[in-house]
Amino acid sequence: MKLDRYDLKILDILSRDGRITKSKLAEAINLSVSPCWERVRRLEKAGVIEGYSARLNPSLVVKRTPVWVQIELATHQAASFARFEKAVAETPEVTECVAVGGGVDYLVKFETDSIDAYQRTIDAWLMDGLGIERYFTYIVTKTVKRTAPPLSLHDDA
Repeated sequence: MKLDRYDLKILDILSRDGRITKSKLAEAINLSVSPCWERVRRLEKAGVIEGYSARLNPSLVVKRTPVWVQIELATHQAASFARFEKAVAETPEVTECVAVGGGVDYLVKFETDSIDAYQRTIDAWLMDGLGIERYFTYIVTKTVKRTAPPLSLHDDA
C-alpha cells in the first residue's frame, strides 16, 4: 500500500491522539471530513492501523517492578530460538521482547510484582532447559521517556 503525505499525517496524529474527533483530524491535515475519514477507514482495512488503545500509567493501576534482561542463548539454531520465543510468548510477565544483533540475542522486559517474582520466573526458565547461556538483569530505577514512536514526516513528501 502506497502512503501519501495525507496518510502519513493521519497516522502521525492518530499515533499521538487516538481520540481526536473526525473534524479536528480533517482540519489538522487540511482535508474535508468525508475524504479524511475514508482514508482512516482504508488504513484500518489495510491493517496499517491495527487498533486503538489507551496508554495507562501502570504504577497507578497495579504496582509493577520493571526489569530489563539481556539474554544470550547457548546455541544459535532455529529450534533454539523457537523454543525460547515460545516461552517468552507464554510468560505473561514479559511485556516486551526483541531479538538483537551484537553480543546478546534478546532484550526482554519483565513487569512483575517484585524482584523476587522476576527471579522465580528466570529460575523457572533456567530449569526448563531453554538454552540460556547467560543473562544480565537490569532493574529499572526510573522511566525517563515512554512515548509512541514518531513517524518521519516531511512537508515535501
